[in-house]
Amino acid sequence: MSHVMNTYARQPVAFVRGQGVWLWDAAEKKYLDALAGIAVNTLGHNHPRLVRALTEQISRIIHSSNLFQIPLQEQAADRIAQITGLDEVFFCNSGLEANEAAIKVARKYGHDRGVAEPAIIVMEKAFHGRSLATLSATASRKVQAGFEPLVQGFVRVPLNDLDAVRQVAAHNKNVVAVFIEPIQGEGGINVSRLEYLKGLREICDRNEWLFMSDEVQCGLGRTGKWFVYQHAGFMPDVVPLAKGLAGGVPVGACVVGGRAKGVFKPGNHGSTFGGNPLAMCGVVTTLDTVKEEGLLANAASVGAAMLNGLNASLGGVPGVVDVRGMGLMIGVELDRPCGELVKMGLDAGLVFNVTADNVIRLLPALVISEAEGREVVERLVPLVKAFLSQGAAQPKAVAAR
Repeated sequence: MSHVMNTYARQPVAFVRGQGVWLWDAAEKKYLDALAGIAVNTLGHNHPRLVRALTEQISRIIHSSNLFQIPLQEQAADRIAQITGLDEVFFCNSGLEANEAAIKVARKYGHDRGVAEPAIIVMEKAFHGRSLATLSATASRKVQAGFEPLVQGFVRVPLNDLDAVRQVAAHNKNVVAVFIEPIQGEGGINVSRLEYLKGLREICDRNEWLFMSDEVQCGLGRTGKWFVYQHAGFMPDVVPLAKGLAGGVPVGACVVGGRAKGVFKPGNHGSTFGGNPLAMCGVVTTLDTVKEEGLLANAASVGAAMLNGLNASLGGVPGVVDVRGMGLMIGVELDRPCGELVKMGLDAGLVFNVTADNVIRLLPALVISEAEGREVVERLVPLVKAFLSQGAAQPKAVAAR
């Protein structure tokens, strides 16, 4: 019997090694990895440059603490400032920690402006984490249930609805920020319209709110640009990052600029492990490798080919509601819960997952080739068709939320 706490419904497969976008289990069965550790393994598995850098770093120093200067942290922060266009980076260890820092920045910003009870606009179907503050910002009752009372100070609106935000602006003078995933990951690969993001930025400017772009899952090159907000052509004030930032080493970052610059002062926030030399080595190496190997362009081209292939094969198939995404962040929405497809995929040597009950989520590593992208489509399409042929559509209301 395992003594690991029972908090995950795990698949009965253990991967023991990987190479690029391929994985092997203990029985030496080979799998095509279209999930990349849930958007974490930016450079795939066993990338020689990352392995070499991390191995050398471990032999020098793993941790020293933020009581002392950490040159690699300064190098990592410089690189993040360059790709985000922002000014200050706080390092932590995960996406929820980065989002928690963003929420604290917004509240401090509000208090500094004389708002006694600052409020943050968040979106329906959002997912920002599982700490008490971030699960309160998250829109899933399944995530929140049993952990009440929730943290106050969040106002929820539908995604892609500027009028709803304008209504809040007109009636709630406590709002200090808008907090959005430009592409919702856990919520089902729900893509914000670029005009909507621009409109949100304008509302933020008019009201002197912070625009906070949660790019934990959709950022770091996955969409073909470093960040989704760059597709819309403007600068946010706060950008939480994590997942793929260090190629698999746990790391998070809360990046600020614009109105949020200088809000945090010494003593306002901290992290024991945040920004340690090992994680920073992962950040520097991962970002440099993405640049030097042209992986932004690769994500754009391979992602577009995969999206086109899925649309050509599944568009119009009864039971397929939508195929959507941007770059290497793709969702296939079905008209019924489809969690059992994950096991069917593993049997067929394909790794992906299902989110929001009925959306197949593909998040392959940025190193995936055109041929490997085609193979993901070729392995997935027959599984979806076989699954859909098993039974009639169920009303979406039946799906457990």
